[in-house]
Amino acid sequence: MATPKYKTSKSKAASRKAANMKLSAPNLSECQTCGNLIPSHRVCPKCGYYAGKQVVVKDEE
Repeated sequence: MATPKYKTSKSKAASRKAANMKLSAPNLSECQTCGNLIPSHRVCPKCGYYAGKQVVVKDEE
């Protein structure tokens, strides 16, 4: 297994960890047909519509 040759400095370790803190949750947009919140550019899992057109046939329950 590889082991580090030198100790990682505090600033080097902190800058590596800080990059992950900048990540945020994806923006959600509202489905045009049913109003469900979904990620952008995805088919709505509730109604099966994408960009106003039905792509997936969903059974009504």
